[in-house]
Amino acid sequence: MPVQTVPLTLPPSADPTKFTQFGREVIGVDPGNLSPAEFAEIEQLLYTHDALLFRNAKFSPEQQYALTRAFDPTSESYGHGNNKTQSTKKSILHPDLKTIPRVPQVQLIGNGTVYNHEGLEVAPLKHPSHRTFHKTTVSLEDEAHGATRFYRWHIDAALYELSPPKVTTLYAVRVPQGPQQICRYDDGTGDELPVPLGTTAFVSGKTMFDILPRELQSVAVRARVRYAPHPYVWMGPAAAHSTGLAIESEGKELPLDQLPPWTEDKIKVLPVTWKNPVTGALHFQVHPCAAHELLIDPLPEGASREDALYPDGAHLTDIKEVRDLLYKMQRPAIAPSLIYPHDWKEKDLVLFHNRGVLHTVVGAFKPDEVRAFHQCNLAASSTPVGPTPEDVNKYA
Repeated sequence: MPVQTVPLTLPPSADPTKFTQFGREVIGVDPGNLSPAEFAEIEQLLYTHDALLFRNAKFSPEQQYALTRAFDPTSESYGHGNNKTQSTKKSILHPDLKTIPRVPQVQLIGNGTVYNHEGLEVAPLKHPSHRTFHKTTVSLEDEAHGATRFYRWHIDAALYELSPPKVTTLYAVRVPQGPQQICRYDDGTGDELPVPLGTTAFVSGKTMFDILPRELQSVAVRARVRYAPHPYVWMGPAAAHSTGLAIESEGKELPLDQLPPWTEDKIKVLPVTWKNPVTGALHFQVHPCAAHELLIDPLPEGASREDALYPDGAHLTDIKEVRDLLYKMQRPAIAPSLIYPHDWKEKDLVLFHNRGVLHTVVGAFKPDEVRAFHQCNLAASSTPVGPTPEDVNKYA
């Protein structure tokens, strides 16, 4: 009998015509004990719909690691390297993650202090807040009345040495309840998004690519991103844009010669668009805050040069130019109508196609509001596949 699914419940803010394929809730299946046939279906469903929800899952860290690894059986280490996020104290990820001792590929994330949890006697957790990362902030008065922001739009990936994980699993252990918040963009557009407290917001990389005008689709299929070495250390002194979709170009990034030791061969240069292994669709998959340079190939032979951007190719090294171009391409896809903000309940398990979506933490908690989630993703055994020559000819 096929695995049963129903569409995710969309908030009133979402445009349902843009979510016909995105997201499914899986019914009547135990994600911790999938048969080989069930897993084969789940794998196809995930790459087809980019996010799967299991409600009321009973799910141990061992089961979470096993399920995550099933999507990439030769992968073994956490996406940033086992225990590495805590050893690199200059990394902006350092306060956000605590490793489950007996399953180092699974991280405890959340807010407040958790006691006697999966081998951790005391685990002080800190929910990432835009206050520590954005150049400007919501006023404390507005925050007290429910105003908040996206934290940082991203892909789960080290983006140095290790390949981006294929799948991330998020399991809600403890979820504080509270009033809805209003996520403000504060970018002059007036855009706002009502969100559940502590939501994780998702956008489709496929939609991000599909809604681009032709001249920007052409750039996207011809471009590769060169990421900064140790990007989360590099960006540490800098501050982000109010949408969480870019770093402000103020020259505050750590100079490359002040980073931890790095070598050229471990720097990641990845396509701007990644090809879905099941549907063949192209997904715009760029971690905008970590981007350092853009390399754009020339138009293919025979392509029209009318209105084309960078028809002869380009190597963009000016960080502001790189960020401005990426922002122009990515900002339309985080419009309120294109975002799925998940309303977490305890024992929710969400699997998402980390090579097909961007996501962000949203919101703010009080210190005594305890939130505990288990997160797992694994550095992949292969590099994302970019557009084929046929794709380039189609869109360029």
